[in-house]
Amino acid sequence: MKLNEISDNEGARKSRMRVGRGTSSGKGKTAGRGVKGQTSRSGVAIKGFEGGQMPLFKRLPKRGFNVPNPKKLNAVNLGRLQVAIEAGKLAKGATVSAASLVEAGVLRRELDGVRILAKGELKEKLDFEVTGMSKAAQEAIEKLGGKVTLLAKPETTATTEASEEA
Repeated sequence: MKLNEISDNEGARKSRMRVGRGTSSGKGKTAGRGVKGQTSRSGVAIKGFEGGQMPLFKRLPKRGFNVPNPKKLNAVNLGRLQVAIEAGKLAKGATVSAASLVEAGVLRRELDGVRILAKGELKEKLDFEVTGMSKAAQEAIEKLGGKVTLLAKPETTATTEASEEA
């Protein structure tokens, strides 16, 4: 047996039906779409419709909770800060905030706040004014003699209005 002699079994690969190519093709004129109606026309996709039967996505129970207005925080690792210090973008002993990280080019833009994570190793003492911080990152910073100031998280107006009425 040679490579050029290898072939599929007879009938293993069925060629596709070319619809709408004349009445003698067996799928001409209406091309298997039936006559008239919504699905006979182009641009129709009735997704999830099961002929009036309750669709599967409505039959299954809802699970979990989605926060209506989630806060988007920038996540920054300690290792990334060390790289910025070594590159001369962040000064040693400087105060790290969202604005200073954008200025240094560590972040592209400020979101709703910055959260510092502990991946990587920080070798320089830095002070932080950020929205959030992991416990491991806080321990690593305080071990180097740095100071951590956690800013108040921005709240949604709906929760404050509800608490005032109570």
